[in-house]
Amino acid sequence: MFKLTSLNLNGIRSATSKGLEAWLAQAQPDCICVQEVKAQATDVAGKFESFGDLKGHFHFAEKKGYSGVGIYTRAMPSDVRVGYGSQEFDAEGRYVELRFDTPSRKFSIISAYFPSGSSGEDRQAAKFRFLEEFYPHLQDLRSGRELVLCGDLNIAHQEIDLKSWKGNKKNAGFLPEERAWMTKALTDGGLVDVHRTLHPTATEESYTWWSNRGQAYAKNVGWRLDYHLATPAFAATAKEVAIYKAEKFSDHAPVTVAYDWTF
Repeated sequence: MFKLTSLNLNGIRSATSKGLEAWLAQAQPDCICVQEVKAQATDVAGKFESFGDLKGHFHFAEKKGYSGVGIYTRAMPSDVRVGYGSQEFDAEGRYVELRFDTPSRKFSIISAYFPSGSSGEDRQAAKFRFLEEFYPHLQDLRSGRELVLCGDLNIAHQEIDLKSWKGNKKNAGFLPEERAWMTKALTDGGLVDVHRTLHPTATEESYTWWSNRGQAYAKNVGWRLDYHLATPAFAATAKEVAIYKAEKFSDHAPVTVAYDWTF
């Protein structure tokens, strides 16, 4: 089995101070995609370049303490792609892709962090621009290779993906346009929401993010914002999914899928 984890760290220094490395040593994923590293190359050097035998590859934001994504992997990639060619968003550290290509197969693992949009109209407009330009990139990729995109997409797709859906219809993360983008990606776009193939009706046990306000975590007033989106052939190898909540490394929970897949 190939165990692949996705986790928004909300800061790598913060997450590691809360026991992340000990959990990784125990859980032993083969690969972990991380988002919101919130660090620069100089911060990572000598401290967070690896977790055990998992070697990290990163896309840092130009702005300090902001965004940033990474992939830690045991297998050696054949190629590393940092950014997806966006003039606007590559500076924000939102995309790293590891390719594991052989003469007989092309396969990519992507760690992505979609813009939030919750801080105001300007950022929501930026989120819409990101979605519009990222979709064709995904289509170009999937036309020639198997892939799995892991990350914090900052979108709850369906009503079952958040506790308070009635009160959030006009809020970032559950806007009709955002949900329509996800629907398009999962229909015309040819991608599969791996969690939903394994648990098509699960609700409260599927949440992966909780606001730090009030008692959201204690009352499980959560959202499912963290995904594995995959091409159908790779998605079909998924056997089980686990959302780890026994410890809290950030405001997101790690989402691990076991795939019947070998390198």
